Amino acid sequence: MAPSPMCIGLIVAALACSNAAAFQLPISSSPINHRHSSLSASSTSDDAPAHHATRRSILTQTASLVASSLIVSAPSNAEDNMYSPKFVQTYEDFTDMPEGWSYKDVKVGSGDSGGDLKDGDRVVFDWSGYTIGYFGRPFEAKGGPQGGAFDKDINYFRTTLGSKQLIPGLECALRTMKPGGIRQVIIPYGPLSYPPEDKDHELVGPKPTTFSGMRALNFVLENPRVDRTLLFNVKLIRVDRSDGKGGFIRG
Repeated sequence: MAPSPMCIGLIVAALACSNAAAFQLPISSSPINHRHSSLSASSTSDDAPAHHATRRSILTQTASLVASSLIVSAPSNAEDNMYSPKFVQTYEDFTDMPEGWSYKDVKVGSGDSGGDLKDGDRVVFDWSGYTIGYFGRPFEAKGGPQGGAFDKDINYFRTTLGSKQLIPGLECALRTMKPGGIRQVIIPYGPLSYPPEDKDHELVGPKPTTFSGMRALNFVLENPRVDRTLLFNVKLIRVDRSDGKGGFIRG
């Protein structure tokens, strides 16, 4: 049975309140809680300049995505069940890509060091992740309550494109981004997502940095009875181009 409108409203309101602190992409309307990046070659910091996306708009978009993931029609018969393609939600305001992932740009980056990234280039990015197909639970979040499961200073993720150290869907999304850009990426379960044989996510990342995050992610990935679609919010901090000699030209 589909949830009543009042029930849906209560769920969305509760999720918006509980996730407001946990879901934080860097924003310019309030002080940024973590270090800021410099993209100059002479700087040793990996932090990104402040951007112009508002916290209200990002939270509103996320709450909308979570709400849509909760509204699932009841099966009409034994064949039309949770294993069928109809069980996986769709998100019409996202741009679908041929490979199977989809995205929406919150902020378009700038500069000449991105937009056409190739194998061998190194990317430095900040990220958060949610089980968007299953109640929008965070498995990597920013700025959670003090003393909470996500109360931790999270380092940026670094990887070389083409090294197979990053899930394919997220690597595809990063290849067309520029530094400072913020993108929401929806990745379905399957070849574009985390490989089932790497349960600790040591070989293919990004890996959640807390036990609670790992448990939330793996509960969904290992459960065929739920929609295992994931939502990633990524901010590209820096691009280091390959110098063709095994090294990098810092962006």
